[in-house]
Formats: sequence, C-alpha cells, structure tokens
Amino acid sequence: MTTQSKKPRQTVAQTEPGLTRPEPYGPIVLKLVPALELTDEQLLEICSLNDDIRIERNSQGELELMPPTGDDTSNQNFSIITDLGIWVRANGTGVGFESNAGFTLPNGAMRSPDAAWISKDRWEALPGAERRRFAQICPDFVIELRSESDRLRTVQAKMEEYIANGARLGWLIDPVDPLHIVYIYRPGAPVEVLEAPDSLSGDPELPGFVLDLKPVWESAW
Repeated sequence: MTTQSKKPRQTVAQTEPGLTRPEPYGPIVLKLVPALELTDEQLLEICSLNDDIRIERNSQGELELMPPTGDDTSNQNFSIITDLGIWVRANGTGVGFESNAGFTLPNGAMRSPDAAWISKDRWEALPGAERRRFAQICPDFVIELRSESDRLRTVQAKMEEYIANGARLGWLIDPVDPLHIVYIYRPGAPVEVLEAPDSLSGDPELPGFVLDLKPVWESAW
C-alpha cells in the first residue's frame, strides 16, 4: 500500500529564487589494487580510525570516501530509523541496523546502507566473531536516503548491487529531487518509481511495516 500526497511540490527555484543546486560530487574513489589489497580486518581498522568519514569498498577493491551528511539528512534518516526500529522490536523476526553497520556482499563490496534489516535466522547463523566485523551477508531489506552530495546514478547503481547480491527489497528515497521520488527495487522486477508518497509499505517482505515519509519530505523543503 502506497498513499500519494496531494500537497503540491515546489522546486528549489520556487522556494529560493536565484538559487541553483550544485552538481553533487559523489564519493572520492581511492584506487588500491593491485598495489594494495586490504583484508576485512584492515578495512575495519581504517574505518575505526577515520570515523568522521563514511567509507565503503566497491567490488573492485577501491575505497569510496564520502563526507558526513548534513543535519537535514541526519534528521530525515532518524525518522526512517525510528519507524523501522519500532517495527523490528514489535515484529521480532529479524534485526535492524542503522548507517554505521557495514556488510560484505558476495561480490566483495562492503556497503553501509542508511537502514537495513536481516531475518533473525540468517543473522544468527553467522558466527559471533563474524557479526562483530563487516559481516559476510547481504541484508534482506535496505534503505538508501539520497543526500545533497550523492549523485543519483551512483546511489541507483548501489541499489542494483544490493538486489544482485541477495536483497529482497530496497527503497531509494530521494528528498533532493524537487518531486520527492522513491525508487522501489525487487529481484526480477522493474524498478517502481513513485512521486511523493506519504508512506511506503514493506509487505510482503516486511509484513506490517509502514514507513511514514511525511517527516522526510517536510524537512526537505
């Protein structure tokens, strides 16, 4: 179930005359291979030493360095995490994660989605030591929230990577776009594109989970 907002959407030009949005610069890519190939333990140590930078590793072994998000994006993500956390606790069939968690996907990439959920059976099947690192697992469900510094095509490619590596459902939420677009990803299905929905339903993959998007859109004006 997805409900559409009837509230008219304004563009940046309408809200702030004369202001044009700069082109997002995306991550800084640091090439390491073949000169250096980091182990998972070394990558974890690098991330721990540089916790003011968001660091991911792509499937080619390159590090992708991103600045911390702005306060608006942090507030938007807080709303998302709150809704997911309430559902996770009430539902009890899985575990939830916020953006500091890192997961090593089957293709070797290490990704940190803005929110994620993994079924309890899959998570508890991992050894304890594995769960304390960047676990070798792809979440069942991921959310990416586009920030001002994210190129849309870069985040879309990341969503496709999640699905290709085992995710069953993915939401890309884009408050940067004046139309407030949501992209819904599922294996073997075309990407569903929604304009300014008031809410999103996780059924059937996350039965009963409903994400309220109104706080996300309101903080993006």
